[in-house]
Amino acid sequence: MVTPKINAKEQIKKVLKKHPEGLMLSEIAEIVGMNRFTVTKYVHELMGNGLVFQKEAAAARMCYLKENFKKNGR
Repeated sequence: MVTPKINAKEQIKKVLKKHPEGLMLSEIAEIVGMNRFTVTKYVHELMGNGLVFQKEAAAARMCYLKENFKKNGR
């Protein structure tokens, strides 16, 4: 049985894979239907695993799936 935590992380990774331009945490939360604070927790766990990173963009932090970022030569 897949735990909700793993499922949530997979959902976030799938969303970021579809958006190589990056997304703000609030956008990810809206797409996956989770609370922004919950998404933040999972994004930080994915960052700790080296799968996701954040980049400052003006006043926002954009989230990227690492494999997409490398493919697009950024």
